[in-house]
Amino acid sequence: MMIIKWAAVAAGVAVAGCCTGPKESGCCRYPDSINEGFVSLFNGVDLEGWEGATAMYGVDPAEPGVLQCFPERKLPQGQRGDLYTAKEYRNFILRFEFMMPTNGNNGLGIRMEPGKDASYHGMCELQLLDDGGSQYYDSVAKKDKLKPYQYTGSVYGIVPSLRDNFGKQLGWKEKNFTGGGSYLRRPGMWNFEEVKVIGSEIEVYLNGYLITKADVSKFKGDGDTPDGREHPGIARKAGRIGWLGHGHNVKWKNIRIKELPDSAKMGAVCPCQKMAAPCGFETYFDGCPKQIAANWKGVTTTEKFDNPKVRQAATAEKRAEMQEKADEQRDAHWSVRNGNLFFDGFKGGYSLATKRDYADFEMWCDWRIMSITGDSGLYLRGAPQVQIWDAHNQWHIGSGGLYNNKKNLSKALTIADRQVGDWNRFHIIMRGEKVSVWLNGTLVVDNVTLENYWDRSQPIFPKEQIELQCHGDPTEWRNIFIKEL
Repeated sequence: MMIIKWAAVAAGVAVAGCCTGPKESGCCRYPDSINEGFVSLFNGVDLEGWEGATAMYGVDPAEPGVLQCFPERKLPQGQRGDLYTAKEYRNFILRFEFMMPTNGNNGLGIRMEPGKDASYHGMCELQLLDDGGSQYYDSVAKKDKLKPYQYTGSVYGIVPSLRDNFGKQLGWKEKNFTGGGSYLRRPGMWNFEEVKVIGSEIEVYLNGYLITKADVSKFKGDGDTPDGREHPGIARKAGRIGWLGHGHNVKWKNIRIKELPDSAKMGAVCPCQKMAAPCGFETYFDGCPKQIAANWKGVTTTEKFDNPKVRQAATAEKRAEMQEKADEQRDAHWSVRNGNLFFDGFKGGYSLATKRDYADFEMWCDWRIMSITGDSGLYLRGAPQVQIWDAHNQWHIGSGGLYNNKKNLSKALTIADRQVGDWNRFHIIMRGEKVSVWLNGTLVVDNVTLENYWDRSQPIFPKEQIELQCHGDPTEWRNIFIKEL
């Protein structure tokens, strides 16, 4: 098997040359956490830093940390229901969580001008809507009631968002979505959205899925857009960011932004640094598409071949047959997106495993979940698992714990997780049966025995593969480095 190694550089400096072949790894101090450079736009307490319809928006003491639109709070006659930043922005990555009420409607104004309709006088409006609501979608006839460019994530009136989420999710995940092919979650559930704006280009990721990719420079804004309306602000280079109230109780939290230079390019934007391998480590993934087939194999649940005991007992011919099926699943559901190893979470996809088996080892890897209540993990020596999940919105237990332990400690010592959508860094050491895990520089598992999930009467396998777990949620991975001890 080919394991690709890169020459080390100073920590945090990008490594050049993705697929140039094996090189010796040098030495550098590897940083134990990631600083992506985002700053908060909402302090969770009041509207400091925001202007416009401040009488309509605010924080309910019963829901601290949540920004809400209160439609019952009336505005002075003639004032628009828009809440926007006091500061202007040019290029940026915006991350936030939001919740829609039934038939809810709002919008995200991009480079907007205060007091004017962001859909037309700003660069654009990115729609926020309860896509499956009865006012907008006929669930019986399975028919849209609106134009394609009027649903969540669409560049309003200009570019429609992707709405093909039909029968793709695992059974228990399907019920989370509002319907109509939308990647939006049902009313009352939190969504995560990431918006990238660079020059005239826009990308919108909803709950981990790229639903909108647009370049508005293709339009003059003189009535040539699909809605036939004039968009005089379409070429704006800077402006406010705002929420566009339409009289519905929409909620937001964890609103943060990273400003980008004018030289930024959409295809080159990565929210996480590409790192060089630490001294003595082998690179399993650092952004190169060829590394998937070179270093990783698929895992399939067919005939229980996700169980190491079943694999070990099978003939070489049977293992080869099942591996071919597993690799087909790998190729269908694992890919490189924005320089990151991306798993789509769709049914039919399953975990990814190292082609090499490991006994004692040390490992670094970066990961992020991009959906509220998202779930994943790492199998060590073929056994579950070092837990990865949304520690902030569901279990309120930190990632990193040995979740499937029964006799030994299974929970992380503390919550060291970043918010959903932000990058995290694991440092894992396994010697014998014992595992230690650091998350973002914090020790969360301290030399704990990993039990054999597949046969609890036996200790953990002495040597087996390392797996990136499928749990039906989109995930991204990066900077995966492993060293045999």
